[in-house]
Amino acid sequence: MIPHTDLLAIDAALAPLWPRLEGAHLFFTGGTGFIGRWMLEALARAPIGITVSLLSRDPEAFARRAPHLADRFTLIKGDIQSSPAPQGDFTHIIHGATDASAALTASDPRRMFDTILDGTRAMLDLARDRQARLLFMSSGAVYGVQPWHVFHVSEDWDGGPSIRDPKSAYAEGKRAAETLCAIYGQQFGVETVTARIFALLGPQLSLDTHFAAGNFIRDAMAGRPITVQGSGQAVRSYLYAADLAVWMWTLLIAGEKSTAYNVGSEEAVSIADLAHRTARILGAPDVRILGLPDPGWNPGRYVPSTTLIRQTLGVSACVDLDEAIRRTAVSNGWKA
Repeated sequence: MIPHTDLLAIDAALAPLWPRLEGAHLFFTGGTGFIGRWMLEALARAPIGITVSLLSRDPEAFARRAPHLADRFTLIKGDIQSSPAPQGDFTHIIHGATDASAALTASDPRRMFDTILDGTRAMLDLARDRQARLLFMSSGAVYGVQPWHVFHVSEDWDGGPSIRDPKSAYAEGKRAAETLCAIYGQQFGVETVTARIFALLGPQLSLDTHFAAGNFIRDAMAGRPITVQGSGQAVRSYLYAADLAVWMWTLLIAGEKSTAYNVGSEEAVSIADLAHRTARILGAPDVRILGLPDPGWNPGRYVPSTTLIRQTLGVSACVDLDEAIRRTAVSNGWKA
């Protein structure tokens, strides 16, 4: 359940921008996932006339989870790789359909890479044919492993993931997709804006996937010790979902074309400190750090600089990490 106070804050932040989408026809891939759901919750309250078509592999399941959104928007059954181009004179496209599963990256990296690249090409073709503006959901993973001395990585960082490691399939897929966006912009005049999204936290986030923050909240709510599988030295930051929704709509509506923006929090925390923080806030009995080898692609630092988006588009991170942990837990039934 999304807190009403979050929806009110989103309403206030986006009120000046919504009129610029009046009469728009939007095609949205990835709209039924965590990021898309928050964006749709915001849009459903917007006082504008807008037509929205959502691509979904399982429209019936989404309708059961969010009937108020299924009633408000048009659901189209299909898959980003295999579905034919949708019909309609779209003015805007949001492309976020990617399985961000660590399990898929480990078990079938080719499928991960192909899904990202083929899906993005299909949406860029659609944007070219309809002369639509496209917001592409990329990832902070495109920077590769962030050096420890780079406290906040900015959009001009020229590092990258290892091209010899299959675990880079997700990150390299996003990098290649960003290159496609640049090609379509120059060669065909397609207007694109890219969001490089870092770690997130908030209501609707699954607590049972590979995200440490969600796992820690799950364990604390169950009254179990919070378990850190690795050393806990990796550093992350977490943007709260209500702030995320404001930032994403701001990018679609007002972001500079052919520009990539970091989307995330600058409030850095080690995984060990995150575990202890979550235990303190939610009352977990203990924190156990196992020190096992980290199987992920980035056992180091993963924290963005958000100077560009904050200074040029006027957004801000309004909810700090402690409050993000509390609100996520409360939305999942935790009572202080």
